[in-house]
Amino acid sequence: MAEVLRSLRLGGAGDPAQACAGALGAEGLALSLLVGADRTAELLWCYPELSARFDELQFTLGEGPGPDAVRSGSPVVEPDLGRVRAGRWPALLPAARELGVTGVCCFPIGIGAIRLAVLTVLCDGDRRLSAQQYTDVTALTSALTGAFLNGDPRGDGRVRGFGMFLEPPSGLRRAAVHQATGMVSVQLSVSMEEALLRLRAHAYGTERPLGEVAADVVARRLRFNDDFNDDFNDDFNFDHDLDDDGSGPKSPDGGKG
Repeated sequence: MAEVLRSLRLGGAGDPAQACAGALGAEGLALSLLVGADRTAELLWCYPELSARFDELQFTLGEGPGPDAVRSGSPVVEPDLGRVRAGRWPALLPAARELGVTGVCCFPIGIGAIRLAVLTVLCDGDRRLSAQQYTDVTALTSALTGAFLNGDPRGDGRVRGFGMFLEPPSGLRRAAVHQATGMVSVQLSVSMEEALLRLRAHAYGTERPLGEVAADVVARRLRFNDDFNDDFNDDFNFDHDLDDDGSGPKSPDGGKG
């Protein structure tokens, strides 16, 4: 890892995600930059393609070790997803198995309450992280934190680090999700939070990335109307998912008790 970090600082490591994954002995690695007021994760590095697909899966579902690491500010280390209780990430766990992801460890990058990025490491699921691997990934996250915090500001959201720019890609891939959330909020007369849940549930139910569903909403190829809303409640039992305590309008007494 020390050799990889030296090479990265000189800009000579080629694919940084591949180099870091190799140094860690990991199945894959992804680095996502947190952008915007809601700290949306935008993929910056990934190797191999499976890492990008898992990153997109977490974003679509809004659950998993990455979102948990960002919220808590602490590493979420689950090298064997088969040992994770089903209720922790109910949608993600079966989808991860289908992808072939067996273990994941996510590390927030930042200081204190400041969250700058999140590093996702895919594991083979057959063994726990060794002490050396944990030391190496800690060194990597520390170096990334320094690159983000101490890089040369350029006034356009870019910083220089590891001999290259650490920056969100041009034309943020997930910006359409914010626009689509606002449109669905208006279409259904619901809060932004509920509108995003509707988008995510539709993406999950149709087995499509959230970004694709959002793009269809923005392009007006997909509209969430009252009929869609009723079908959604029937298919996904949305009222139950919102922690209905059994005394609402769908209760046996019609909500009078």
